[in-house]
Order: sequence, then structure tokens, then C-alpha cells
Amino acid sequence: MRIVLADDERLFRSALAALLESRGHRITAQVGDGDALRAAVARTEPDLAVIDIRMPPTKRLEGLRAAVDIRHSHPGVGILLLSQSVQVTHLTELTGSGVRGVGYLLKERVADEHFLDTVRRIAQGECEFDQEVLRLLFNGRHRHGGLARLSARELEVLKLMAQGLTNPAIASQLVVSVKTVETHVGSVFKRLELPDESEGEYHRRVLAVLTYLQSDRSV
Repeated sequence: MRIVLADDERLFRSALAALLESRGHRITAQVGDGDALRAAVARTEPDLAVIDIRMPPTKRLEGLRAAVDIRHSHPGVGILLLSQSVQVTHLTELTGSGVRGVGYLLKERVADEHFLDTVRRIAQGECEFDQEVLRLLFNGRHRHGGLARLSARELEVLKLMAQGLTNPAIASQLVVSVKTVETHVGSVFKRLELPDESEGEYHRRVLAVLTYLQSDRSV
């Protein structure tokens, strides 16, 4: 697998490169800021970019901003965000167009086998989010087995949402009206007990898709 690494901490970046190369992956570029990351992805066309959220020059969200740009300019490149701590807003900004091939892990998880498995699965188009990310994202609202409460049609709509389809695109595929799709989507939100739209920090569509992808991959 071809991988670009973006982290301004050279020791961490070198250790990560050594770990990945020991498993047969090829590191096509190692960079330390957002502009260099964008250029490296355009130049080397990797399968995956592993990105530290906070990079120069601001040491704030440079990595995230670059990840969002890459998501739009190179949608086939998997994105794995790494961070010292969790910020829910990072996730909703990155996953606005769907969560296929996207991951978010805490840096403390990097040294274990789970990280290597995550790298493989994200490059294959799956998603993976650290349990701490999900815990904060759902804030105790998620209920296991929520998918079982959905009707067959609601589950079908949710699957299409997970593929990144908009409501009009779902309506076209199911040969129904957009209004009907909107009704089904609203019912999905309600049955999964997702927060009201008025709670601005939550993105209910992303939460619904994460519920589908994380809670029941076999559906």
C-alpha cells in the first residue's frame, strides 16, 4: 500500500514510517505541514494519507483543513486522522460527504495491531473511529441494536446514505419522491434516538451513518 505521512513531529513520523514499512507498506512521502501534504498527495497519488490534525504554521487545524481539501480533490485517497485528544467538530467537518475511507484515532493507539488493521481497512474504503471519539460524539445517546428498530425501507435508505448519496440521489435510485426520502430519513433519526437538529455540534446524518457502519457492518 502507498502511504503519505503528515506530522510535524519528526521522531513520531519516523517511527510510524518504520512500523508501516515493516509490514510491507511503501511510504511515498513524509511531510510536516498542510501545504506539503497537499502537494505530496497530488504528486504521489497514494492509497492513504495518515495525518496529524495539528500542524504548522498555526499548530491548530492545519492537518484537518488539508484532509478536507484532499477529500474533495482526491476522493479515492483514504484519510486517517491522528490526534492527541478528541474534538468532535473535526469529524463532522471531514465527513460531510460521507464516511467511506475515513478514520480518526488517538495517537496512543498507533503502536498496536489495531492501528495496522485500521490502515488496511480505511484504504479499502471502510471507516474506523476511536471508541473515545464515538463516546464523545454520541454522548451516551447511542443504543446498541438501534438498527433493529428500522423498517426494511428505512434500512435501505440508511445504506444509501452510508454510500454518500444525497436525498435526491436516493429518491432517484429508489424511484420515489424526495419528500418520501426526507420522511424516511427523519424516521431513521428518530428511531436511532439521535439528537435534535437544534444541537448544532451534532451532525445527525453523520451520526446515523456511523451507527450503521460501526454497529452492524454485516447488514
